[in-house]
Amino acid sequence: MTPLSQRCCQSASAGDNDVVNRTSAESGVSLPGRIEGAGANLLALRTHNGALVLDLLRTAGTTGISRLELAERTGLTPQAVSKITARLRADGLAAEAGHLASTGGKPRTVLRLVPEAGHAVGLHLDRDELTAVLCDLAGTVVAERRVPLGLGAGAGAVVEGAAREIEALIEAAGVSVLGVGVALPGPLDHTRGVLHRVTGFPEWDGFPLRDALAERLGAPVVVDKDTNAAALGLAVSGCASGRGQGSGQGPGLGRADGLGGGLGGDDTDGDGDGRGDGHGAGDRGADHGGDRDRDHGGGRVRGDGGEGGRGGAGVRAGGEAFAYLHLGTGLGAGLVFGGAVHRGARTGAGEFGHQVIQLDGPLCDCGNRGCVEALCLAAVGRGEVDEAARVLGAGAANLVGLLDIDLVLLGGRTVAAHQEAFVRGVGAVLGERARREGTDTVPVRVAPGGARGVAEGAAQLLLAPLFGRGEG
Repeated sequence: MTPLSQRCCQSASAGDNDVVNRTSAESGVSLPGRIEGAGANLLALRTHNGALVLDLLRTAGTTGISRLELAERTGLTPQAVSKITARLRADGLAAEAGHLASTGGKPRTVLRLVPEAGHAVGLHLDRDELTAVLCDLAGTVVAERRVPLGLGAGAGAVVEGAAREIEALIEAAGVSVLGVGVALPGPLDHTRGVLHRVTGFPEWDGFPLRDALAERLGAPVVVDKDTNAAALGLAVSGCASGRGQGSGQGPGLGRADGLGGGLGGDDTDGDGDGRGDGHGAGDRGADHGGDRDRDHGGGRVRGDGGEGGRGGAGVRAGGEAFAYLHLGTGLGAGLVFGGAVHRGARTGAGEFGHQVIQLDGPLCDCGNRGCVEALCLAAVGRGEVDEAARVLGAGAANLVGLLDIDLVLLGGRTVAAHQEAFVRGVGAVLGERARREGTDTVPVRVAPGGARGVAEGAAQLLLAPLFGRGEG
């Protein structure tokens, strides 16, 4: 097996880059395949404007989008867009999708993303089951494996079993991968990829899962909680806002990742890719050399000289805020604000299941009494699904009151088995709260994605940063 190209390690979130870069260089073992030719520079997208253009190509779907529309929707100059798209085409990431009907001049060429130019593995380690999916750049699942898992079998056995399933998945598909995203129950440290006391499995406390799996595979690995991964997948796909790919919004698309601010700055290579570190609509690039810093748009804009195009105004940030509640073998939440996953200062946000709502309630595996998780699972175990839904609704109402979110999405195998009951029960509690307070009822829906939603979200831990998505 040949090693993954070291060039493909530059796009994960800032907290992951050091380990990602180190892993491929130091490991003597590797995943099958090598990234070369088409997609060779995929993870070497150096600029936010390049990621912005690539994301618009992604959301345009197979219909594609013209360079003129790319310029209108990003605020970049046509020359800058031409340079960026030429680079993407040379790297095999973009291709022609046809031409628009002429309105009197030369027909405009329409460009699209090439989904098969790159792939990532998403791995969901549940307490009793392993799900692995292989996703292309558009997030489409092209292969899947699902096997029983005993999370309490020991770290060594779980890592080895997971690695074998990943290798089998990739070998059967015959493709190269950018890396592996892993999602499992928390709590854990997302930045370092280290597990804490996973509820019910204290033996995992302090285990460096990211490093262990990366060393075994010789590939970049990112680890996150299952709820965060699922929420990321929903945010990137636009499912939470009902937007989705290829929806055909006009200029001024409401972006959910906040990339619109601070993308201006002074250009360093003439393609309008200068970036502002603060917020603001994107400064005009400098037309002369020299290094300077200045304040602009409420933030610090750093200039490095060079021939200037216009800095990207970007698309405006969206206000999307939702909670994804996952009830399966445990209960947790993924929180999304402004389209980005909120992990908190220590990446521990979303331990929703362990809020105490009954002081003298049943003992939870976490050591507390009366946790929402313990009460929900106990009710389900007794066959009282309506009671479980009411308890989940009480916890959801606390969350809505605390965070003022726009939407509650439900997922997990327990919800999947009783979808109507949980939507009705949680919705009733939220409706009662709204009537008492004279506010609008927060809608409740079942999250799309089904049984593999977490695994698909895990793949986005590698894919989303390529498009400037998902990071707060």
